[in-house]
Amino acid sequence: MTNSAFSATLNLLRATARLEERFAGELGSVHGLALKEVLLLMHLDRAPLKRLSRVDLARRLHVSPSTVTRMTNPLEKLGCVGREADPRDARLAYVVLTETGQKRVAEARTTLERMAADLFRDRWTQSEIATLSDLVGRLTAGQPGDLA
Repeated sequence: MTNSAFSATLNLLRATARLEERFAGELGSVHGLALKEVLLLMHLDRAPLKRLSRVDLARRLHVSPSTVTRMTNPLEKLGCVGREADPRDARLAYVVLTETGQKRVAEARTTLERMAADLFRDRWTQSEIATLSDLVGRLTAGQPGDLA
């Protein structure tokens, strides 16, 4: 790895940690949801029939299927998600976004959009933001679950 590649990687990791910390705090205090929970709900909101298997969610969130199970349990108690069995395969179950979940994710997305605008305000032009989005997007090109 070249020095510039190493430096870019470290800067991306540092920026990711800062963003996660900043966004998690506000999402928790305003919506009572963790950042990963909001991302899970956003993936379900984008999915056909507003449902995904735990394995598909795990791939999109870059976590294990058991982590998805631990994440969905409290969301189920809040009424944000439900479970749905596959009628053709008893081994397969889906996590389904409920009406309550749709409302909660819409509210949380509005907060995320506002926070993103605040993050870049007075620092970046629209062109620079678009360029950054394109460049960083190349790192995850071809992976499932683009939420942008």
